[in-house]
Amino acid sequence: MSRAFVKEDGPDNEPLPDLPISPHPNLVTPRGLADLRRRLAEAQATLQALRAREDRLDRLPEAAAERDIRYLEARIASAIPVDPAAAPADEVAFGHRVTVEDEAGIETTWQITGEDEASAADHRIAPHSPLGRALIGARAGDEVVWTRPAGQVTLLVKRIACPD
Repeated sequence: MSRAFVKEDGPDNEPLPDLPISPHPNLVTPRGLADLRRRLAEAQATLQALRAREDRLDRLPEAAAERDIRYLEARIASAIPVDPAAAPADEVAFGHRVTVEDEAGIETTWQITGEDEASAADHRIAPHSPLGRALIGARAGDEVVWTRPAGQVTLLVKRIACPD
């Protein structure tokens, strides 16, 4: 296609809107901060590869990479590193793993992590999530109430561990 038919200042050349930044303090575990830095390096490499393309008619992938870089740089700049080992070991705190037992006797282990590290599939939750709020400050043997959209669940705190 001839460059004569390509609009230079079209909407695909506009920067994408920034990703939303959480209003909560950006607490991060050492693993979470390392992951943010790894993701930033990957996004920068992706942008460099996109800019090196011979055919750069579609600028949307570059705009997306630039947006992701802005987000990751902001998250790293606002990161508050927390060493889980510095918190009391007998009380659920940021970075700790906590094993709970539900009313049916099923045990599940969760780790309280930063937002960017949180993943329900990996059993990592943010401290301001409903489950995180219910667990923070609890001790082994305590019962906590987890308020979910499906209703409340009472959990027994079985074990608290500081990850390696």
